[in-house]
Amino acid sequence: MRPNLLIIAPGKWSSRLVEHAKSGAANVIVHGQDNYRPESIDYVLSFRPPPGLLKSLPNLKAVFSLGAGVDGFLLGGDYPQSIPLVRFVDASLSAEMTQFVLMHVLIHHRCQRLFDDGQRRREWRQMLLPRRTEDTRVGLLGLGEIGSMVSSRLGELGFQVSSWTRSRKSIPNLKSFAGDGELASFLGQADIVVCLLALTKETTGILNARAFAAMPKGGFVINVARGGHLVENDLVEALDSSHLSGAVLDVFETEPLPQTSPLWTHPKVTVTPHIAAISQPQVAAQYVLGGIAKFERGEKPENIVDVSRGY
Repeated sequence: MRPNLLIIAPGKWSSRLVEHAKSGAANVIVHGQDNYRPESIDYVLSFRPPPGLLKSLPNLKAVFSLGAGVDGFLLGGDYPQSIPLVRFVDASLSAEMTQFVLMHVLIHHRCQRLFDDGQRRREWRQMLLPRRTEDTRVGLLGLGEIGSMVSSRLGELGFQVSSWTRSRKSIPNLKSFAGDGELASFLGQADIVVCLLALTKETTGILNARAFAAMPKGGFVINVARGGHLVENDLVEALDSSHLSGAVLDVFETEPLPQTSPLWTHPKVTVTPHIAAISQPQVAAQYVLGGIAKFERGEKPENIVDVSRGY
């Protein structure tokens, strides 16, 4: 008898996931579309399930996230602690995220926005770049799979790279900062700060007024992790005071970004609509079906989340 997989996702996602998962080793049920009995559900696939729904499924064996981040399951505080939570990991997603970060580090480092403005004004702005690559310091908040890849690629390009993590790292050519006591020191030596953290209670709002003040004057921020990491009003104030020189934001406190947000039109902010890396439904469906097959054989799939830590 095939297990039942409940998909809880926006319509455009659920239809494509069903298309790629329906021939697999599970019966696919779509929340809000198909009728089902809570006790019949064995597995769930979702971004952000409605509060309390998972606890209403008495025979739930495991939950699969549609993304690498699992804050949509854990921050509400009602996740059933005994149920394994599996995050989605795809090498192509890590590579795409790395490309996005490298692109915007280089755009900032090579003053491309200034040249874009010169083109619009038909001004021939031939100038020396402000800082040599080997003197430019890029600090990574978080050093998981994506952070490690970003660190390696930035190092190959000649940047000075540092990281801030929960525990000390020992990696060649990487300056390691660890723990709350070293956060300010980390921020103080980074010309460009890239946020790649998991969103937990401890990291919510970590990029705030105090953090921005700790950065060098002219510092630059790139957030591709979660909108909850960054306090948007504090960022705008740091930009308006000219303490920070700019920011690239792919994630926001509220998504879609409200039309009234000043970030849309701020001259020092680049806004992208959470597209630094996008999961492919076919790959996600196969990943989940493979994980279900392992659970059904009594095995554990890779990338099970430590629920107590949040990643």
